[in-house]
Amino acid sequence: MEATINCMFRLALLALVALCAGCGGGAGQAELGTVIVTLPDGFKVKAEMLTREEDKARGMMFRDSLAEDRGLLFVHGAPGRYPYWMYQVKIPLDIIWMDREHRVVEISENTPPCKTGPRECPTYGGKAEASFVLEIGAGLARKHSVDLGDRLEW
Repeated sequence: MEATINCMFRLALLALVALCAGCGGGAGQAELGTVIVTLPDGFKVKAEMLTREEDKARGMMFRDSLAEDRGLLFVHGAPGRYPYWMYQVKIPLDIIWMDREHRVVEISENTPPCKTGPRECPTYGGKAEASFVLEIGAGLARKHSVDLGDRLEW
């Protein structure tokens, strides 16, 4: 009986240590729900990781700004062709589509906000199979040397 309790205690302690291993405040860590995406020139973007359908549908809608070192990373459940639109988005964006290996397969630079109703808003991208889409401020893809075939790290 004592051996069983001792074993259970050790397992519980091991689980607690494993759980807390990622809890520190190290300099390289992202906030909960974010990931650090490294662009080809080494520039780091703290991106909100969007996995829920309602979060992906909202994206940058209604936001007034996006800091230069911030972005949104859309995680799609399966590779597919994912066109994006700018309805109710207030600022221009660079939109970067990536495959499963995080390789850039398509870029829409300086994508303008849609200032009309939803039916008149054009879609952008979605011509290549992608698993991830990164939205960053307009002009940053070119400024940080993002090109087709590049692999973004996270």
